[in-house]
Amino acid sequence: MSSSLVFIESSTSTASHLLPFSRITTPFNGAVSLRRSVGPFNVRPFVLSSLRTLSVNSSNNPSPVINDKSGGEASAKVIDGKMVAKQIRDEITAEVLKMKEAIGVVPGLAVILVGDRKDSATYVRNKKKACESVGINSFEVRLPEDSTEQEVIKFISKFNNDPSVHGILVQLPLPSHMDEQNVLNAVDIEKDVDGFHPLNIGRLAMRGRDPLFVPCTPKGCIELLHRYAVEIKGKRAVVIGRSNIVGMPAALLLQREDATVSIVHSRTKNPEEIVKHADIIISAVGQPNMVRGSWLKPGAVVIDVGINPVEDAKSPRGYKLVGDVCYEEACKVASAVTPVPGGVGPMTIAMLLSNTLSSAKRTHNFQ
Repeated sequence: MSSSLVFIESSTSTASHLLPFSRITTPFNGAVSLRRSVGPFNVRPFVLSSLRTLSVNSSNNPSPVINDKSGGEASAKVIDGKMVAKQIRDEITAEVLKMKEAIGVVPGLAVILVGDRKDSATYVRNKKKACESVGINSFEVRLPEDSTEQEVIKFISKFNNDPSVHGILVQLPLPSHMDEQNVLNAVDIEKDVDGFHPLNIGRLAMRGRDPLFVPCTPKGCIELLHRYAVEIKGKRAVVIGRSNIVGMPAALLLQREDATVSIVHSRTKNPEEIVKHADIIISAVGQPNMVRGSWLKPGAVVIDVGINPVEDAKSPRGYKLVGDVCYEEACKVASAVTPVPGGVGPMTIAMLLSNTLSSAKRTHNFQ
């Protein structure tokens, strides 16, 4: 394959375009160094009893990989996002209870849904359940499809001024007659738990500046790398896809971690040649099984953000979900890889909860 590849920039907002089915939770982060520079929820170090440090094999700085792929068929370690997300939720539950008992404050998340898309409604329902599971208050506004942009912004302003609300999320996509950027920009940057505000992204891009929030899906990708003790500093990283919600912030986060970062996108020539040099790959393009095993460097670590429906006659639903990376082939080459589903997906809502808790702590100066 070469420059003729068709890319769809995958993100939590565009995923609902890609999935006309019942929504399965998609793609978030926080990390040792990110906790210092970005300031998300300070979670405890996570170590699996069976986990050895995953050290990717860089040509500049050779180090052992978890599986020696030169001999052939050893299987990659599975990066279990579902398990990590559960631990993060348990940690958040404890922190929410601690905050409530100490100062009587419960974090609150407001979600605004416009229209009657079934997939968006499923997303919102999942977020509400997640809030309840960790003790975070949830507020929900549902508006008809033909609502005006100003009506949506009116509710955003209401939540901006409500001290019991610490995070505001506008469910995307919005109806076509609305200017998405105008609506998102109306969210108070102090409550922008999705991390979409241009000031948050701008601060993320600048050295010496700290964003208040990091977009949830890329935040989750980095969190998985850290919780599985994957070394990032000095490594070659490739991000496939350049969306504002996943690809671009993921590249910025890797850069903050002192990786040498390349971005592959729809105009990149011979993308497989660039990917082949990467120690760490984050793929978010929305193309099923686009990244083949032959694209990967032996011992690479693969984070697959893609969630793509493909026909499957054996499935009762008539389809199955696969990632951007051919999982079976990647397992024979990579040292570690996220499955789809069950990899990045469960981390997204967990990071949304983490951002909401961080917002409440910052507002009330609670440590």
